[in-house]
Amino acid sequence: MKRKVIAVWKGDGADGAGVLTAQSGAFNNMPYTFKTRFENDNGELGTNPEELIAGALAGCFNMKLSFVLNESNFSPDELNTEALLTFEDGKIISIDLNLKAKVSGISKDKFDELAEEAKSNCPISGVLNCDINLKSITL
Repeated sequence: MKRKVIAVWKGDGADGAGVLTAQSGAFNNMPYTFKTRFENDNGELGTNPEELIAGALAGCFNMKLSFVLNESNFSPDELNTEALLTFEDGKIISIDLNLKAKVSGISKDKFDELAEEAKSNCPISGVLNCDINLKSITL
């Protein structure tokens, strides 16, 4: 499997602008700028590399956890993961995964064990060079 995203940037760092386009069509010419990366507290349309990494990790983790649960004969009703990425001094320091899960018939200890396994073994977490912290709540 190969996946492609095209990034185009025009202009200098602070005043330039770019767009990202995914091969899948999930996003096409999605804008990104200095502002959407470092100053976007007002919800200006656009993304940034850190947001995409956090989304990739949360999505990958949920899918991996679903498979890990299935292998132990559990079927999740819902896995809802918030990924909070911390970026300091030009470096991704950590990503906190806050998971709320509804899985029938599983103990908290068994769920936590399987969630840690998924966190440690999802393909995206394997390429990240930062701390990944997991907090989970079963509903």
